[in-house]
Order: sequence, then C-alpha cells, then structure tokens
Amino acid sequence: MAAAAPEGEGLFADPEPFSPSIFLDLPPTPRPDGNGEVPASSDDLVLPFISRILMEEDINDQFFYQFPDHPVLLQAQEPYAQILSDAATARTNSAASWGSPATVSPSSSDGPAQLLLSPPYPDMGLHGFTEDGVGTFFLPAQDGGSPELEQSPAQLRATTLPAGDGDHAALASVFFNRGVADAEMLNKAFLKGMEEAKKFLPTTNSLLIYREAEEEGINGRGRKDRDRLNWDDLEAETCRKSKLMVPEPEETGQVVDEMIVNGLKLCLKEMEALRISMGSEAKKKARKGKGKSAQGRSSSNEAVELSTLLIHCAQAVATDNCRSATELLRQIKQHSSPKGDATQRLAHCFAEGLEARLAGSGSQLHRSLMAERISVVEYLKAYWLYLAACCFKMTAFRFSNTTILKAIAGRKKVHIVDYGVDYGVQWPTLLYRLAALEGGPPEVRITGIDLPQPGFRPAVRIEETGRRLSSYARQLGVPFKFHGITVRWDTVCVDDLNIDPDEVFIVNSIMLFGNLMDDGVDIDSPSPRDVVLRTIRKMQPDAFILYVMNASYSSPFFVSRFRDVLFFYSAMFDMLDATAPRDSHQRFLVERVLFRQCSLNAVACEGTDRVERPETYKQWQVRNHRAGLRQLPLDPDIVKTMRDNVRDQYHKDFVIDTDHNWLLQGWKGRILYAMSTWVADDAVSEL
Repeated sequence: MAAAAPEGEGLFADPEPFSPSIFLDLPPTPRPDGNGEVPASSDDLVLPFISRILMEEDINDQFFYQFPDHPVLLQAQEPYAQILSDAATARTNSAASWGSPATVSPSSSDGPAQLLLSPPYPDMGLHGFTEDGVGTFFLPAQDGGSPELEQSPAQLRATTLPAGDGDHAALASVFFNRGVADAEMLNKAFLKGMEEAKKFLPTTNSLLIYREAEEEGINGRGRKDRDRLNWDDLEAETCRKSKLMVPEPEETGQVVDEMIVNGLKLCLKEMEALRISMGSEAKKKARKGKGKSAQGRSSSNEAVELSTLLIHCAQAVATDNCRSATELLRQIKQHSSPKGDATQRLAHCFAEGLEARLAGSGSQLHRSLMAERISVVEYLKAYWLYLAACCFKMTAFRFSNTTILKAIAGRKKVHIVDYGVDYGVQWPTLLYRLAALEGGPPEVRITGIDLPQPGFRPAVRIEETGRRLSSYARQLGVPFKFHGITVRWDTVCVDDLNIDPDEVFIVNSIMLFGNLMDDGVDIDSPSPRDVVLRTIRKMQPDAFILYVMNASYSSPFFVSRFRDVLFFYSAMFDMLDATAPRDSHQRFLVERVLFRQCSLNAVACEGTDRVERPETYKQWQVRNHRAGLRQLPLDPDIVKTMRDNVRDQYHKDFVIDTDHNWLLQGWKGRILYAMSTWVADDAVSEL
C-alpha cells in the first residue's frame, strides 16, 4: 500500500493504490465568531461552499478548453492568428530562398502532394529509407521510356541543402525537392496509409433520431422532411465540448462576489423571492380563472389528454407499431412545450425519450447528454434554485449531518465513507459544526467514492472536491484528510478504506444507490446492490445512512415501467411548477440536467445502459435485512426538527412523514424519497 502524498504535493499525486490515513497538523480551532456569537443559520453552509467553488483562480482558464468557438474567444485570437500567418509566410519564403522549386501554401488545392515537397524532416538521404545495399532509386518512366536511374545515396548526401538557424525547411533532404515525381510517389504512399487506416473505422452511419421540424412547411404537404442526425458527428462534437465544466468569464465575477458577500442570507433571500414570485403568479391565475372558466376546464382536459397520449404512445412503441407511435408523437409534440406548464414540459421531455426508443438510439442519446457540460456558474445557479425551491436534498443533508454529530458524541476521530460524493456540498456544514464543538473538533477523514468521469481525467471531479474540502477544513482549524476512490462501487472492499478501530465510522449515501444494477451480469453472478450492502455490513459502521428514491420503475417490462416513471416525474414537474417561475432559466436547467437525463434513460435505454433503476423504500428494507443490516429507530427530536424546517422554509404541499423507522418526503401526498439509519446486525449501536 502506497504512502500518502507528502505535504505540498497535492491530495491526489498517486491515487492508486489507496493511501493510508494521515491527518494534517493544523492550528487550534478558532471560534466561529470573534464576539463569541454563532452566526445565524449555521446549520446550512451549502451555498457558501458553492461560492468557494466559484472563486477558483483557474476557473476562467478552463473556459478556453470548453468553448473554443466562443465569439469573444475568436475575436481575441484574431490578431495572434494574423501574426502566426505572417510568420508562416516568411518561413515559406525562407525555404524558397534555399533552392526549393516551388512555394506552396498550406491552403493550396494541390493537397498533400505539394506539401510533401518541403517537409520538416532532419537531414537524411535516400539511405535513411532503404537498406545499405540499395544504391539507386528509380523514378517512374516518362514519355513511355524506361525507368530513369536517379542519384545514389552518396550523391544525394553531397547535394543536401545547408541548414539555417531554426529553419526546418533548410534541413530537408534534397530527396524531398526532386520534383513532382517524387511527391507523387510519396502521395501514393500517404493515400495508401489513409486507406489502410480507414479499415479500422465504422463502415456504416447510424441515425440518432428522426426529428420533425418545429414548424410546418408551406409547400402544401403540411410537414417538412425529417432531419436525419448522424450520431458520429453528434458524439464527436459533444466530446469536443465536454472536457471540463467551466464558467462563462463575463458572469463569474459578479455572481461570485454576490455569493461571497451575502453568503447564506442570499439563500434565504432566494427562498423569499420565490415565494413572492409564485404568490404573484397565483394571484394572476386566480383573477383569470374566476368561476372556473371554460378555458380552465380546457387546460385540465388537455393535461389528462397528454398523459393518455403518452401512455398510448408507449404501448405503440412497445408493440413496434411505428405508424401509430409516430402519429401519437406528432400530437404530443403539437401540444407540448419545454417552456409551458408542468404537463406540457413533462410531455415534451417524455416525447423525446419515446422518439429515441422508437429510433433505437436511446443509449447513444443518453451518452451524449451525460457527456454534455454546462458552465460551473450555470450549474451552481441551477443547483441553488433546486435547493431553495425543493426541500428533498436539504432535508437529507440535515438528517445525515445531525445523525453523524450524534454518533460522534465526544469521540476524537471520525471517518466518513461517502458513496457518490459528487461536489461534496453536504460536508461544509458538518465541518463548521464540528469546529464549534466544545473541546475542539475531532480528526475528520472523508473517503469519497465516485464513478470515473468520461475523458482523459476520470478522477478530476473528486480531486477538486478533496482540494476544496481540505482548504475549507484548514481555515476552520479542523484536522482533515480526504481520500478519493474512482471505481465501480461494487468493486470497493474493506481493505481499501484503512479503517481504524478507534474512529467513529460512518457510511453515507444520498440518493445514488438506485443507480446500481439490480441484477448480476449473468444468472450466477450476484446483484451489485447486494454486493455493496454486504460490503457495508463487513465494514461494521457505527451508522449507515441511506437515502433512496421511492419509485418502482426498475421493471424490465417497458409499459409498466413507463407508467411508473411518468407518475413519478409528473409529481416532480408539478412540484417545480409550484415553487419556481416558469420563465426561470435556472428552472429550465434543473429540468434539462436532472429530470430530462434520468427520465430519458429510464424510457429509452435497456440493458446495462439503463442505469436508473430505483426501488421503493420497502424493497430496500428487505434488501438490507437480507444483507445482514439492522435498522435503527428514528430520533423523535431529529424528525421534529426536519418537519419544522420544511414547514417554515418551503412550500406547504411538501410532506414529511414516518413509516417503519423511515423518514419519508413527498409532494401532495405522494412519497418520493425516504431515508433511514442502519448498522450491522450483530453490532451494538449507541444511536
């Protein structure tokens, strides 16, 4: 097992094999406030932590890798491109002055044949390409005559051009300046190499989706021709633009300044602004809809009709009735919109999934959506809106952090294993509360487990998360160590975690266990979910905090799965429609990045590509018991605190309830999420 990286070399100098636990030697804990007062709302530091992410010094530099075709960037590059162009012209003229027979611009239509006349190769004669015994080189016959015997290698070396200072053209062999015949031969070799390379490329082009035009044509047919989108082009373009998630530079400064200066007050301000905005919209709707007008009844009927059309379309897709499915999709698109009400947005999202499934391109489309990256500023703005408008994530963070604080109970070491650490926005609040403990904070070690990211740096996100959390803990005076693991979750074993018997050991998972495969690869292999749960059982944690989505669209049967996912996301779209303005750009990003990706995967993908496989909390209860875990009772004080926070800060239609030691969260009576605490069946817990 490799030693930990020394201080000053970064947290992830050698991520594999896994490093042992080494704590930072930090100064004593500072008080939260110089006056001895604890700032208001110290329970939640998610948004200030987001502000810290936006203050990264290199965040603007990453912009150039994400948006190479941005107009501002192209305008800034123009003078430098002109300088390079002038230098290239001067260089070509210099090569011509050394006796080159012709000067060819790279943009010349003659192609590679003319470019090969003066390549930047080092000085070598024909002997550099042939064996020593070969002393002559034949050129193709001209005018029907016999092949012409060319110079020997010694002659070629004798006529080699002199070398200029730094001029690669002057170093070229005279072999490359013999004329058109030489270039023609090399061109043939070049083209033959291209032909051989093409054998490794796909021979067919697959179509992604047959998309209809947004507006009808005016040629009397009533519809435009369908666009055929080439998946290879889409994938190449998406991969080119998905290297990093970076911000727009013109937005970064003012957004970050506002977040840093106002901190958590800005979150409360955002909640209040949402209440005012939604209250104004409700009053407008009430004035327009007095007496239940015919227009209101029509809108209600349209909502029912769209849901019915979606289910009928799913049935047609399941039976491969392309004609009926296409006609139903046309009707759905006609009445849906990504900027309409909740039902219209839901229908627009699900129509895209049905269309992709009908075309057989759901997996490709999902991968392209997963590879898409938006700027950090836009992403965090959308996440900010989601936290302010929806109580689900914030309640989960509060429940988890409060449970961890209760488990520590005066101990001096704590180790948290976080499955699905993502950006680590949950942990600043916990670190802040640990820093304020009487007697000083304990030593904190977080092991973040995340899936590898696509691209050349699969661990880049978890590395940045560890660096930010370490910096924040250092400022608070909390001894802290972060260790990142980027592998499939079912491959993590107990030995990878370097568990210390003297530390409080916590396993945390917020909402992502539903992405584990529910079945093995073959009939003899175990379920990855059961493998992970049994591994957690072997860890013997003091508390295993599990937060799951309460849905049942993991069925292999498409129609029943489609009904379940439709009902689940109808509640999610309705919740966002009631808590966020319809014209909000951040709301559009939430629906596109969170809702659209997940629902499209459940509708359009099959096999291992279908990663959205949630189960109900009762099914998880059976799984956990079968894996050797025992459920702990809920703390009544924690439940009361969660209820009070939701009632005071969020919409009145959010639901907080309990059932069989599960804390349930829902919207208008429909339970959407659940969480509970577990330990090993033979363990003794103090919770």
